[in-house]
Amino acid sequence: MEQIRRRWWDLPLRKALVVYITVAVLLALALCEMTANLCDLGVKKIRAAYPDNMEKYYLTNERGEQLGEGTYIGTDPFPLSPEDQRTVDILRALPTVTTPVWSALCILGAALLFYRNKLKRPLAELRLASEKISQNDLDFTVTVHSRDELGQLSASFETMRAALARNFSEMWRQMEERKRLNAAFAHDLRTPLTVLKGYNEMLQASGEEPTRATAITMGRHIDRLEQYVSTMSQLHRLEDTRPELRSTPLSPLAASLAESGKMVCTQAGKGFSMEDRTASPRLALDGAFVAQVFGNLVANAARYAGSAVALSLAETDGGLLLTVADDGPGFAPEALEKAADPYFTGEKGSHFGLGLYICTTLCRHHGGWLKVENGPAGAKVTAFFGTDSEIR
Repeated sequence: MEQIRRRWWDLPLRKALVVYITVAVLLALALCEMTANLCDLGVKKIRAAYPDNMEKYYLTNERGEQLGEGTYIGTDPFPLSPEDQRTVDILRALPTVTTPVWSALCILGAALLFYRNKLKRPLAELRLASEKISQNDLDFTVTVHSRDELGQLSASFETMRAALARNFSEMWRQMEERKRLNAAFAHDLRTPLTVLKGYNEMLQASGEEPTRATAITMGRHIDRLEQYVSTMSQLHRLEDTRPELRSTPLSPLAASLAESGKMVCTQAGKGFSMEDRTASPRLALDGAFVAQVFGNLVANAARYAGSAVALSLAETDGGLLLTVADDGPGFAPEALEKAADPYFTGEKGSHFGLGLYICTTLCRHHGGWLKVENGPAGAKVTAFFGTDSEIR
């Protein structure tokens, strides 16, 4: 019995559908035949309640003698009462009326049973599995209930899920290993750099001019290495940083950004202006994230601006838009594609090209994004910070 049941569940969908429809057609025929028989029986029962309208006839010979017992020959049926006549008419019409009804009901029942028994459970599990995968949740198993087409699809889905889980696990392991190596590298490099810096300071104090000049050059490169180690440590901490969303008043935040922007631009000999187009008094933000992103953006803008830097704050659906624009030469085509990549810089100097990458990472952690483009007058960078409507 179990083997028969197993073979039934493993039956391909096309064959199973043919079986369901065949059974439905046979059931519809049986119901139609049963209805016709019952209606005919009802008509006969009504007729039986009325007397027979017959006359008895005899056969005679030439001499007029009666032959046999005679026989009854019916004439017109005995007339029925109006109520019984209506009932008989209904019973005679009922088989014709119920034939399409029984057919439709049986086909509909077959379709519902086919869906419930063959489609409903695997489709629900596949839909749930898709939702979990879209949420990066791979800690589940897709159960295979049969070996039909949907069972094969479920098996393929489970294979894909397992492969994704292995790949995600390997990728996570590699990322963690890379972070540990970067942290260890930055930590282990500090000691020899400190020693080199100490000896370099001693050489710079030498009375020999060639030695002192060489030591000064070495000192600049040692400072660059120290800055490199510092940025690596900063990036390591940055990956683990997450925003703490609080209901933040926008007016004090805008005033603070304007003050720091004006200070940076004044030191660089550039002008600064701000336009605040926010409407809400508060938004759910991490003010430290916003301030750090703005600090990096305004420092870059002040470095490359011709004479002025402009800040624009605007509120959009689901977050805060912060735009910093300058009147400098703008981004080169290569910079537009790679400006937010780590260690990309468009000039040779002491900078390691991490400012926009840090901004991109902070915006991403805040549920937003960073857009680099050229405006009408120069470079333009827009940062979007997502907000939590429940905290607002």
